Amino acid sequence: MADLMTGKRGLVMGVANDRSIAWGIAKALHAEGAELAFSYQGDAFGKRVLPLAEQLGSDFLLDVDVNDDESMDAAFGALKDRWGSIDFLVHAIAYSDKAELTGRFTNTTRENFKNSLCISCFSFIDCARRAAEIMPNGGSLLTMTYQGSNKVTPFYNVMGVAKAALESSVRYLANDLGPDGIRVNAISPGPMKTLAGAAIGGARRTFRFTEANAPLRRNATLDSVGGTAVYLASDYGADTSGEIIHVDGGYHTLGMAQPENLA
Repeated sequence: MADLMTGKRGLVMGVANDRSIAWGIAKALHAEGAELAFSYQGDAFGKRVLPLAEQLGSDFLLDVDVNDDESMDAAFGALKDRWGSIDFLVHAIAYSDKAELTGRFTNTTRENFKNSLCISCFSFIDCARRAAEIMPNGGSLLTMTYQGSNKVTPFYNVMGVAKAALESSVRYLANDLGPDGIRVNAISPGPMKTLAGAAIGGARRTFRFTEANAPLRRNATLDSVGGTAVYLASDYGADTSGEIIHVDGGYHTLGMAQPENLA
């Protein structure tokens, strides 16, 4: 424990279970001394998040629906009432109808397109605006993306478009909020064995393929993603903003499979 986050407080959004990327980040932030609040949506997720939050010494849980302005107002109002200000926010929220992550992208429905973009992208913009209001001394905003944002990835479809919008939003938010000392970045892990990742068709094959072909011959872990988040949220990341940082064993650099894996 290096105490990189001692004296800093923040909200972690998107913990679903102990294999969530958000959970790996929360553990790493806590290990460095951060004080954490957690959001969840609905009683079912609340029952999962409560014991995890308790493991990290947190009793600050907020039931938040990112599609509801009143719910968001209440959550960020509670943060301000209890802490006065925050230093970081971790946004690990995304959603799309699983049925539309298979088949042809051209079959994307209007309703699911709007829902996917709203939850996976606009929610971060909305959180950033609200968080900035309680970051008088600057801070760090983090979100999660995936390489399907800029390269066609099987079974990703509309989520690729949502993540592309999210990454563009990171850059625009970084420019907007930079004068206020607020940094905005995204982490792009490779495929991971999470609840969200399991919803994507061919997840196991994708995981094995990237592990076999990434320059480091391994996939990201919760610890490696968590460590990257600590860097970005801590004072060591003071001059890093508008970045999409890949934590994928170097897989994003490849143009094709390794020679030994070519069919």
